[in-house]
Amino acid sequence: MALRYFAVLILALSLAATSDRARAGDPDIVSDFILPPNKTKVDGNFFTYTKFRGIFDGVPETFKVTKASLTEFPALDGQSVSYAVLEFPANGGVNPPHTHPRSSELLFLVAGFLEVGFVDTKNVLYTQKLRVGDMFVFPKGLVHYQYNSRPDIPAIAVSAFGSANAGTVSVPLSVFATGIDDEILAKSFKTDVHTIEKIKAGLAPHK
Repeated sequence: MALRYFAVLILALSLAATSDRARAGDPDIVSDFILPPNKTKVDGNFFTYTKFRGIFDGVPETFKVTKASLTEFPALDGQSVSYAVLEFPANGGVNPPHTHPRSSELLFLVAGFLEVGFVDTKNVLYTQKLRVGDMFVFPKGLVHYQYNSRPDIPAIAVSAFGSANAGTVSVPLSVFATGIDDEILAKSFKTDVHTIEKIKAGLAPHK
């Protein structure tokens, strides 16, 4: 119960802290807010997002991201903010290397432990081991990851973004699951086609 209220407080604080700076991520609007094309009038329900209810009560069994971005929460259109709750199971829960092309990410750890890192444009790796209450910023557009190495403790983090639609580009999927020719990948990674095929097979959806 205490964790839930603490997380809600952090959501409010991080929103206030990032809202002014976030305006650089999305175009400014000339109205208070933007209504969807099919709406001419709204009430408080339009500005309320309830998909995070109960999210801090369970124990994650697999890595899971629950988003509150423009797609899930249309009221964010033009507001230059969005959120995501990241749930990591114990013993190897990982958010694979990825980028957010339209926003930096401010991560706040609310439960467990995480190892995080990002790589800058000079190929320098910056890493940190986070504990509950720690925050870490991933600069806009840079490859980054989060990993829970603890064998018995799950982890939960809340991430704030300076865009209503930060976007996510998964490095493994964008490289190995988008149809790039195996020969090109083999030469690029200085390996053989058989190895590339094995990597692709491992990333294929399970039927």
